[in-house]
Amino acid sequence: MIRDTSSQDAVIAAPRGHAAKRRLAIAAGAIALLAVAYWLFHTWRGSEQSVSMSRLRIAEVTRGTLIRDAAVNGRIVAAISPTLYSTSAATVTLKAAAGDTVKKGDVLAVLESPDLSDALKREQSAYAQIEADVERQKILARKQKLLARRDADTAEIERLSAQRTLERYDAVANDGIVAKIDYQKAKDALNSAEIRARHARQAAELESDNVALELTSKIKQLEQQRMVLSNAQRRVDELTVRAPVDGFIGTLSVANRSVVPLNTPLMTLVDLSKLEVELEVPETYVADIGLGMGAEINVGTGIASGKLSALSPEVVKNQVLARVRFNGAQPAGLRQNQRVTARLLIDEKPNTLMVQRGPFVESEGGRFAYVVRDGIAIRTPIKMGATSVSAVEILGGLKQGDKIVIAGSETFENAARVSINN
Repeated sequence: MIRDTSSQDAVIAAPRGHAAKRRLAIAAGAIALLAVAYWLFHTWRGSEQSVSMSRLRIAEVTRGTLIRDAAVNGRIVAAISPTLYSTSAATVTLKAAAGDTVKKGDVLAVLESPDLSDALKREQSAYAQIEADVERQKILARKQKLLARRDADTAEIERLSAQRTLERYDAVANDGIVAKIDYQKAKDALNSAEIRARHARQAAELESDNVALELTSKIKQLEQQRMVLSNAQRRVDELTVRAPVDGFIGTLSVANRSVVPLNTPLMTLVDLSKLEVELEVPETYVADIGLGMGAEINVGTGIASGKLSALSPEVVKNQVLARVRFNGAQPAGLRQNQRVTARLLIDEKPNTLMVQRGPFVESEGGRFAYVVRDGIAIRTPIKMGATSVSAVEILGGLKQGDKIVIAGSETFENAARVSINN
């Protein structure tokens, strides 16, 4: 029976130099551990704080096209929403209620104004009187022309008679039958008849011009009265308030059968077939925006594009109202006064050094950023340029590929170096 193998074991001596190599390896490992510990200790001593990576958001500095934009709020409004006013002091009889759908030309209200109705009747009477005067003047003009022509014709007959008398005297003058004095009288009579005939013709022409002028004057008076009558008729017609567009009654500003003065708002008509976006633009962006600028509107169901079509000239509560018109067909399902958000596309800057926008822009005032190197966030002065909703331009202090803390740096308390723990 064999109890163990001790009788078969043999002691083998270690090779020469093996112990020295072992000691050398142990020493090298110890030195490496000491170096790592020293680096960690030095890093910890060089940073003023230590923050967990999970509390930070880090972005890389890149180069690309920076689109300057502005995020604003707004609401959907009707592009056409006329307010109807009273055209005279009158009693209002409403023919429609708030919320009623109406078509263009439908009667919405009737104004009762006795003053305008009486004025219309007076102008109609005056027009009829002047119209009769014009017809009377036409008859008188024809009569005066006939009288003037009769006088001219009579004078011409007298001239011809005097001429024939003188011709008879000429035929027997050489025979001595007619006395010389009678012959001279005949010549004078002919000259006088010619003068009367000439004057009669001229008088007939002048009388014709005179009656034509008087008739023209009467016709001008009639045309003037026609315009006055047309204006009076227009004012009476405006007492019937009609819908200028298709839509629905938004609000009623007066009660039925109430007496209103001139230019009193009666109601507001809303046309929902043409909608626009009314944006509330902060005053700081006013210098950069202009008419025709592009915009992207988030209407809830998607993104629609549009262009800036109007800009208010005044600032109210640090904001300026702007109107955006949709490009092409407007999105379906929009409602009056629906709240929306929009981006105003101010400018594009290609080949720009930029970084994702974050709270560091406001917390550091755009003058400092924390650059992350080897697990240490180092506070570095920077220079920022243009800003947009999603990115900011870097003009100095950073280079492409740098990584900076864009969110969470407000907890660093302006420390020069902050250690970041994974």
